[in-house]
Amino acid sequence: MAYERSLLKTFGNESEALATKYLEGLGYIIVERNFYARKLGEIDIIAQKDDILHFIEVKSAKADFDPVYNLTASKLRKVINSTHYYLKVKNLDVIFCIDALIIRQGSVELIENITL
Repeated sequence: MAYERSLLKTFGNESEALATKYLEGLGYIIVERNFYARKLGEIDIIAQKDDILHFIEVKSAKADFDPVYNLTASKLRKVINSTHYYLKVKNLDVIFCIDALIIRQGSVELIENITL
């Protein structure tokens, strides 16, 4: 069980590294990774492009299962709450959006403004 968790953590870290590299290639500046908002949840990547702060949830899967289906209403609520917590703690009043970055067998898709 611990070995399995370790493999999942490694896969998750590799996916986030790929996501970070992809975003940087698109001109995003990585502000923070794995921001933990107390009991609310975690934001995988916080990045800035132009004057917009992007809170990005990374979803990936090894199997044939499409990782976009792991972006549930419950997970989205946690990301939204964590985003508001981050803005409050950092005392920021900026334009922001919440995005998803989906990694499917090495291909990357960025879906912007998933809360609209």
